[in-house]
Amino acid sequence: MESSFIKELQRHLKTSENIVVLTHHNPDGDAVGSILAMWYYLKNKYNVTAMVPNNFPDFYKWMPGADSIKIANKEKQACADLIANADMIICLDFNVPERVGALTHDLRQAKAIKVLIDHHLNPSNFFDIAYSRVETSSTAELVYEFIEAMGDESLIDYNMAVAIYVGIITDTGSFSHSCNYPQTYTITSKLFEKGIDAAELQRLVFCNFSESRLRLLGYCLSEKLTVIEKYSTAYIVITNEEMKRFHFKIGDSEGIVNYGLTMKNIKLAALFTEKNGYVKLSLRAAGAIDVDQFARKHFTGAGHKNASGADIRKPLNESVEEFISILALYENDLAQK
Repeated sequence: MESSFIKELQRHLKTSENIVVLTHHNPDGDAVGSILAMWYYLKNKYNVTAMVPNNFPDFYKWMPGADSIKIANKEKQACADLIANADMIICLDFNVPERVGALTHDLRQAKAIKVLIDHHLNPSNFFDIAYSRVETSSTAELVYEFIEAMGDESLIDYNMAVAIYVGIITDTGSFSHSCNYPQTYTITSKLFEKGIDAAELQRLVFCNFSESRLRLLGYCLSEKLTVIEKYSTAYIVITNEEMKRFHFKIGDSEGIVNYGLTMKNIKLAALFTEKNGYVKLSLRAAGAIDVDQFARKHFTGAGHKNASGADIRKPLNESVEEFISILALYENDLAQK
């Protein structure tokens, strides 16, 4: 991690009494792991709060410290006051202020120093101090590097190691993608020295789902999977009615989009999830197509080359039809092996 970033951050930490560690709307494993690891690191020196804009999946709530995370849509005024009174806001795992959803206005209006640590493409210039490296597997990995660069690697304990490891394995799909960066494995090996149990953490993260979630997955694969052979594309659509039928909870659709890419010859997978007033689009890719650019150009979304998403302010049927119509523009990329 660049020394100039660390020195500037250290300078501001000297005058920061109240710190908020914030991540994006609909937090995933990397988001939760990142803020917990940073919270554990800072809480012995500062008055620090870990905060998420809305609730996170139950299958992350076993993590040490998870019950200390402030959930803004449940404690709106308290969280708004914490942001307004903060001296520093450390933003983890997102690169534009709009990614914090309903907290966007509070973040933009805050007088605090805004610090970004992230691994997504094209970070906004909104932040006062920023460190972004896209080849890194996860933001949790960058949190480890941050603590190391601060000279405090010895302070990383079991709880912090669990949080960082969960961030790494969820953003790499248990080292199945976005994992060609050697430092990822160096850091992972150091986490084992802190006493974590890889098999147990794998079970807690990936084998801890509700019956209704598994039934939703089975339904999506048997009834909702559509394949467009011409464009090497597979997509799934989940409606509001279907979410009600399967007692949908936050996180129940996480990972479903990845199943499209497990089929032979499929280069692009998409998941459309109907929400109140918009459609959430998740994209995954293998090969030449860049779904970060796809999402930015056509849907005002963003992400990584092989994984991105967007919120579409159109009805579900129109969103799917628009997606299909766009595929012809990428026929050559989708044909490449």
